[in-house]
Amino acid sequence: MTRVAAVDCGTNSIRLLVADADPATGELTDLDRRMTIVRLGQGVDRTGRLAPEALERTFAACREYAAVIEEHGAERIRFVATSASRDAENRDEFVAGVLAILGVEPEVITGEQEAEFSFTGATRELAGRTDLAKPFLVVDIGGGSTEFVVGDDRVRAARSVDVGCVRMTERHLVEDGTVVDPATDERIAAIRADVEAALDLAEETVPLREARTLVGLAGSVTSVSAIAQDLPEYDSAAIHHSRVPYERVREITGRLLGSTHAERSRIPSLHPGRVDVIGSGALVLQAIMERIGAEEVVVSEHDILDGIAWSIA
Repeated sequence: MTRVAAVDCGTNSIRLLVADADPATGELTDLDRRMTIVRLGQGVDRTGRLAPEALERTFAACREYAAVIEEHGAERIRFVATSASRDAENRDEFVAGVLAILGVEPEVITGEQEAEFSFTGATRELAGRTDLAKPFLVVDIGGGSTEFVVGDDRVRAARSVDVGCVRMTERHLVEDGTVVDPATDERIAAIRADVEAALDLAEETVPLREARTLVGLAGSVTSVSAIAQDLPEYDSAAIHHSRVPYERVREITGRLLGSTHAERSRIPSLHPGRVDVIGSGALVLQAIMERIGAEEVVVSEHDILDGIAWSIA
């Protein structure tokens, strides 16, 4: 057994997994798994820089995580940073702050590396399932980017594109610093156009339509599953490996984009930090399912965090 700590810092959230990894059995035993919405990517699409308040929110979460890692006595730590910190001019400030708090330098990985971690984390426990046809298409819808990975027992092709729930919301649904809701048809069409262009780009290198099972990761997808099940609160066990039919995704997406902030806030399973961006995230998922003709999405709570943990085990 090796006790490891994996940190995934994305555009919208920062997440921690402390786990015992047993390479002999292929089992990862969670000791602590948590998520904090920090919105690190606030304004990055517009300014090209990480905002001071976004950095401070992220550093506050890092200080909390440092205490958890110390409490559990993790032997190895790996901190992976994704879309927002890849794009920012002042990412050196981010790197220096994380190093000072956690004692490790964040690795600002490429979209392709991110995709491989996501694939490993999501499919390692699906490999023996006889009810799921291969190849898998693993889709990780993040805040700033979406990763597409096609593979069976290993990655065949991967691509990261710059569409995510935060980026699309800030680009098309924000006016004078406020989210416009309900979203107008014109704004929804603008998001769709960006997503379709990104799918065209992804298909240049990833055979999306060859996939037989769509596996969806990250907060937008898991939140759609929670809403589809009418959960009274967010329940990881109920969400993990749930299956959401396309028609239900389409219905939920329409409802989210057609609602107000107050109405979405009343959804009991929806994290407050996702209230403003969930409509865009759901629309990305819907567009992907339409592009590949997926009848359902298999939802996984295991993702890039688990892949990072295995990489250091």
